[in-house]
Amino acid sequence: MMDDALPLRHRGRAPRLLLLTSAYFLLGELKAACQRLDVPHLLLDFASRSVDRDLFVKTIRETAASFKPDAIVTVNHLGVDHEGVLYALAGELRLPLVSWFVDNPEFILPLYQRPDPQNTLILTWDADSLEAVRGYGFTNVFWLPLGADPERFRPGREGRPEWRSRVSFVGNSMVAKTVSRLNAAAPGEALLSAFVDLARAFGQSGERSVAAFLAAARPDLLPEFDALPLLRRVAFATALVWHSTLEYRLGCVAKTLPFGPLIAGDPGWSQILPAGSGHRLHKELSYYDDLPGFYPASEVNFNCTSLQMKGAVNQRVFDVPASGAFLLTDHRRQIERLFEPDVEIALYRNPDEISGLTERFLADAGARERIARAGRARVLAEHTYEHRLSALMAAIQQSFPGRVR
Repeated sequence: MMDDALPLRHRGRAPRLLLLTSAYFLLGELKAACQRLDVPHLLLDFASRSVDRDLFVKTIRETAASFKPDAIVTVNHLGVDHEGVLYALAGELRLPLVSWFVDNPEFILPLYQRPDPQNTLILTWDADSLEAVRGYGFTNVFWLPLGADPERFRPGREGRPEWRSRVSFVGNSMVAKTVSRLNAAAPGEALLSAFVDLARAFGQSGERSVAAFLAAARPDLLPEFDALPLLRRVAFATALVWHSTLEYRLGCVAKTLPFGPLIAGDPGWSQILPAGSGHRLHKELSYYDDLPGFYPASEVNFNCTSLQMKGAVNQRVFDVPASGAFLLTDHRRQIERLFEPDVEIALYRNPDEISGLTERFLADAGARERIARAGRARVLAEHTYEHRLSALMAAIQQSFPGRVR
């Protein structure tokens, strides 16, 4: 199998999966997929309580003895302690640790001590991050994009009357997130004064790594960046990506303002969008309770991707067509490995195309319906969480042959 290819469908007995903590929504999707595929699983939830080290180790040991899992599965390393206790315990119990990253692993993995690369399987939603993950010493690394739950996101879901709109956008403004990470970074004067310009230039570049971007574009600032302690260095890199996303999203969403869009997100949008531009603001929506009914209420669901993933696609690219609704999204390199452009999904390749394409699709209900129907068919055929779970189990069997009892 190619290093960046999706694993083949698993064969033989399904591994028994210990799902670790439910703080991230994706664990719920994996649990539901396990139920639908009759995969033996157990969700061990530490998210709602603080657990000391001894109790954590005791709980894992007792669960391993009673449930007899073949692997531990988590998302974004949630439930993995920073000191390396779970790494060591999983190795001792000969339980592979599987972590599916759906946020930038370069902002997460450096914070964890004493990894066990031989007993760890890393899956990442962004094929462009594969080499970076291998650079941390991990050898079992595969691309596994996001997907959709077709029972949750399906045609015919009823939304609230106030959700009806010609154009809508769901997403974070990144205002508060940028401030939070920049405060945590506490950069020196040179980095701070250059921050906005750096974020803008990073967004316009093709570089994914902030360190590599600084080395190429502002080598004079690299020593100050490298001198930051690890946690602050990661925080600065994250803040830079978040602010570049803020500017990119603001520029893209602004192109939809002539169509009176409904924008659902955090309060930061009220700070950065011009007053009196005809848009409506809506508070943040619940992924489970609201979005399945929200997407079908819009003629055009508009999407612009976070710049933490310059080549990958986000959750809306799967959920909107799964719900039978129409999506207009930004082109990303990896999207062509997932959908047929302009047949199964509508794309803009630069922000200057947004207004024209929005106007075109608002005027052509037939085109919207054809693309939405074809996109849903592709999701059902290849991009459900049952497909992703099957690929995850195949990756376990390939990476740890003979470990599934």
